[in-house]
Amino acid sequence: MSFRLFVKELNGNRVEGELIRTIFYSLLVSFGLLAILYFFRLRYIDDFMPKYGLFIFLAALSYAILLPSIRQVRAYKEFACMSGMMIGMTVGMISGFLAGFYVGATNGMFYGSIFGMLIGITFGVYNGLCCGIMGFMEGITAGFMGGFMGAMSSVMMINDHLKAASVTVFIISGVILISLNYMIYKETKESERQIKEDYAFIIFASLVLTSITSWMIIFGPRGGIFA
Repeated sequence: MSFRLFVKELNGNRVEGELIRTIFYSLLVSFGLLAILYFFRLRYIDDFMPKYGLFIFLAALSYAILLPSIRQVRAYKEFACMSGMMIGMTVGMISGFLAGFYVGATNGMFYGSIFGMLIGITFGVYNGLCCGIMGFMEGITAGFMGGFMGAMSSVMMINDHLKAASVTVFIISGVILISLNYMIYKETKESERQIKEDYAFIIFASLVLTSITSWMIIFGPRGGIFA
C-alpha cells in the first residue's frame, strides 16, 4: 500500500516528485556531453564503440539513477542512525561497485579499484553524514569494498560474457537504488523538507562524473592484461 503512495508521489509536490526529472536532466546532460565529444573526438578513435561504448553508456545511466537518492538525502538533511547507515552503505557500495566494474573492464583491476573507491567513498560519505559518524563509517567502508569488488568482478569475467554481466549488474543495481528511494520516502513521509533547490547540483554532478569516467575509460592508465 505504501509503495503505491510512493509511486503517486512521483507526480506529487514532495521531493519524490522531482526524482524522475532528476533522472531526465542527468541523462540529458550526460548524453549531450557524450554526443559533443563523439562528434569532435571520439568517433576518430579506432573501435571506440565495440571497446568502450557500452561501458560509457551504462556509466551515464548508472549516475542518472544514483543522483535521485542523493537529491532525496539533501532535501531532508538529517536521518536516524539506522536509516543513515543504510543510505551510506547502499550509495557507497553501489556507486563504488558500478564505477569500479566499468573502469576495471577497460583499464584493469588496479585502476578500476582506485577509481571505484574514489567514487564510492565520496558518495558514501557524502550521503552517510546525514546521520553523523556511523553513516560516515558505513559510507567509507562500503565505498572501499564496492570499488575493489566491482573492478575484481569485471576483470574475472573478461573472457566470460562481460558485456551481458555489465547489463545484469546495472539492472540489479537499479532495483536496489529504487528500493532505497522508497525506503527514504517511508522514513521521511511525515517529515518536513529542509532544503529546496534547483537542478544545478544534478547538472554539475552529471557533467563531472560523465567527463571523468569517459576520460578514464578511454584515455586513462591501464594495468595488468590491458597494459
